Amino acid sequence: MRIKSIDILSRYTETTVALLLILFLFSSNASATSGAGENELWKALKAGTAFAVMRHAIAPGNGDPENFKLTDCSTQRNLSDQGREQARRAGRILRSHDVGEALIYSSQWCRCQETAKLLAVGQVHDLASLNSFYDAYERRAEQTSQLKSWLGARPTGKPLILVTHQVNISALTGNGTQSGEIVFVRSTSNGGYSVLGSIVP
Repeated sequence: MRIKSIDILSRYTETTVALLLILFLFSSNASATSGAGENELWKALKAGTAFAVMRHAIAPGNGDPENFKLTDCSTQRNLSDQGREQARRAGRILRSHDVGEALIYSSQWCRCQETAKLLAVGQVHDLASLNSFYDAYERRAEQTSQLKSWLGARPTGKPLILVTHQVNISALTGNGTQSGEIVFVRSTSNGGYSVLGSIVP
């Protein structure tokens, strides 16, 4: 009976430790990575052999209101306070890996523009091919083709960061993304794109 009690206590302790570890990982500000090792991702970005595509930070809801106007942020779905902090945290992560000055291109949607500006690692430029086609899916093929053409002649000299939407990232890479996730992408010899890994602030 005593041995059985010890076995139960041991299993309980192991379970408790595992749960505490999971809670720590979810609550930690440390970035989570998938794919290549984190150091390799940053090296590729800084060397220009890869670029980063970031989904805008947390903006509760889906799509945009029916009265959506591109020039009026009050008609759009925007970042929450949590989303703004997530974007700032992403900026701190970038700077901690010596990405203090980057070429940043963003969708014209306000939640992407705000995310890009809060990164605070460079001037933000508009790029219409990064605009959402969530409510106009018929634009998916043409817009993705335009983005690929732009990437084929993309500017060099600094790390390149694109801030856009889930549907755009999925169309380009085939990968789904979380809010605020930074995906590291490399061009392939056949004109496609491969995902090296990702980081979630």
